[in-house]
Amino acid sequence: MKKTNAARLLDSKKIAYELVEYHVDEADLSAIHVAQSLGQNVEQVFKTLVLRGKKTGVFVSVIPGAAELNLKKAAKISGNKSVEMVLMKELLGLTGYIRGACSPMGMKKPYPIFIHETCLNFEYIYVSAGKRGMQIKINPKDLIACTGAQVSDLIDS
Repeated sequence: MKKTNAARLLDSKKIAYELVEYHVDEADLSAIHVAQSLGQNVEQVFKTLVLRGKKTGVFVSVIPGAAELNLKKAAKISGNKSVEMVLMKELLGLTGYIRGACSPMGMKKPYPIFIHETCLNFEYIYVSAGKRGMQIKINPKDLIACTGAQVSDLIDS
């Protein structure tokens, strides 16, 4: 199994994690499908969303796989009046990752990261390893420490 930028970053910081492979369905890149493929609770499989605020620029939200991001909450937490998802055609250039393989770790630039507070309810969560078909199983506190993420309420309850 080839290491990704995200895995190499964790190695360099001596953070424990596990790389977990799964079968990719190009027609369904959703976190819900990833959770089903892994046989895991979808609440523990987090998706990485890249947004842009008019005031602060690009930032990242990491939320539970089946949840919808609340744009108003994301705007407020990030210091913006409004935010929008970056265009898919911009994703690779901004992050170094493609849709369905965007990891909150190892991006081209160190963007501000906000992670949904429910991550702390679990001993471990899954996030993309930066490659389709590969997830990183990690303790959420280690992910927060590695990325400098701010724990926030980002979704509708």
